[in-house]
Amino acid sequence: MPRMTAARAAVEILRREGITNLFGLPGAAINPFYNAVRAQGELKHVLARHVEGASHMAEGYTRAKAGNIGVCVGTSGPAGTDMITGLYSASADSIPILCITGQAPVAKLHKEDFQAVDIESIAQPVTKWAVTVLEAAQVPGAFQKAFQLMRTGRPGPVLIDLPIDVQLTEIDFDPELYAPLPIATPRATVAQAEKVLELLAASERPLLVAGGGIINADAADLLVEFAELTGVPVVPTLMGWGTIPDDHRLMAGMVGLQTSHRYGNETLLASDLVVGIGNRWANRHTGGLDTYRAGRKFVHIDIEPTQIGRVFAPDLGIASDARAALEVLIHVAREKLAEGPLPDRSEWTAGCRERKRTLQRRTDFDNVPVKPQRVYQEMNNAFGPDTRYVSTIGLSQIQAAQMLHVYRPRHWINAGQAGPLGWTGPAALGVAVADPEATVVALSGDYDFQFLIEELAVGAQFNIPYIHVVVNNAYLGLIRQAQRNFDMDYCVQLAFDNINTPELNGYGVDHVKVAEGLGCKGLRVFEPDGILPALEQAKKMMVEHRVPIMVEVILERITNVSMGTELDNVVEFDELDDVRHPVPTASGLVD
Repeated sequence: MPRMTAARAAVEILRREGITNLFGLPGAAINPFYNAVRAQGELKHVLARHVEGASHMAEGYTRAKAGNIGVCVGTSGPAGTDMITGLYSASADSIPILCITGQAPVAKLHKEDFQAVDIESIAQPVTKWAVTVLEAAQVPGAFQKAFQLMRTGRPGPVLIDLPIDVQLTEIDFDPELYAPLPIATPRATVAQAEKVLELLAASERPLLVAGGGIINADAADLLVEFAELTGVPVVPTLMGWGTIPDDHRLMAGMVGLQTSHRYGNETLLASDLVVGIGNRWANRHTGGLDTYRAGRKFVHIDIEPTQIGRVFAPDLGIASDARAALEVLIHVAREKLAEGPLPDRSEWTAGCRERKRTLQRRTDFDNVPVKPQRVYQEMNNAFGPDTRYVSTIGLSQIQAAQMLHVYRPRHWINAGQAGPLGWTGPAALGVAVADPEATVVALSGDYDFQFLIEELAVGAQFNIPYIHVVVNNAYLGLIRQAQRNFDMDYCVQLAFDNINTPELNGYGVDHVKVAEGLGCKGLRVFEPDGILPALEQAKKMMVEHRVPIMVEVILERITNVSMGTELDNVVEFDELDDVRHPVPTASGLVD
């Protein structure tokens, strides 16, 4: 039996589990692992500037392509604690990433050694499994179990903590004999699918709610097939956006208190049956449950049995992987179609399309300073259906989800539940590593951009090009809007007179200089007619320089974005009359 260090065995397992890229940074307690990576010679490594940034890069990498698992690596102590936010974000959105940390020697773990922290206990609440491996011979089994857990049931992150002496210990291990463990996938039964079709047949105004579980299961094609087969309109959640193209005749709009469409909310409120697939009934989707549930029945299909009934009890709950469920639903629907026509949904779908045609929000503002709606109009004009958008949190993300168009799964990449500031930039780098030929466009407010801004240097060093649109109002805009309920505007202003850049007129940080100081390129726009030319120039610069390109748009200081506390009480702050949609902004519409 071949002998090698436990660290080398871990690296060999990574390759046999399909891992090709690592994100992280070395340190004393993880150097044996890095030595094994160097000796093995096949894994690519991106050196982050901050370990939290590495964890978000791993998230972006996973989210960009079916089957990907991002791996982030750090040393002992603060490296692991820095990655907790990434583990939380991944856990909240059912994203598998593997976090590998170094650790003090086993004999020192209870002696308050330098940078010896009980990362296993710290990470347990935000992972599917967190373990400090105390015996070198257990390292192969720990990694084997980690990959099985990340892929089984509801996906999620795992942390493996490796004491330095465990890494250095030689063990008997033959990589050629290694095999991944089998993955158990719950599957809906024919009887369950027949009951769903029975409920659909009894309803007049049914909807499908498409959650992120459909994207995790790589089942967007089956969702569209089932919707077309049955004629049932689709409401994607924020995490499921892209499962059905925005311009599809059955795309009925997003529903919610914030990242929603006017027509989507109205259609949900008009429905009488909602079939949720791979979703979790997030509170920003549902709003108050009395309003959301009134007058309609619910089916909930989810891979995690304990997710069913967590928010409210559905009329029918089915524990199943989304792809497996859609396969059997399509099978049963085709059998019923062979027996006779399925219910005619033409009147219901025509009403959905009419709402989609008429219940829009205005984007064509010519104001100076720029109103943010105009930015999203020009992004729609500049970027095609192959664009991969990355965003995280704030008024910028909320309004972008109201106004941008997405046409493919994994082309809206968003930290949905955790929403950590700073996530956008490093996640975009991870997406660009996973899909080097894609046009990756990140979107941030100024504060999100300033968090983890140092990761721009990673894109410059490793030639990872993407475009980062920064909408700058020199405010913590979402918090400022929330503070209206307290009649205050407190500790949320980012504006100051920058003595080095007076032309910013009090908007504070010179993001162009910072981006260029980190090896990237930056453009700044003050007027609405300059947005589209700047985006077109950024696309050319990205190809020419192969680094991140920042496009900053100076906005009006205060914009209140449409949102509310109930689906039937979303407040619209801007005018809705005479809404016009220049082509191709209107490509998300259907006749």
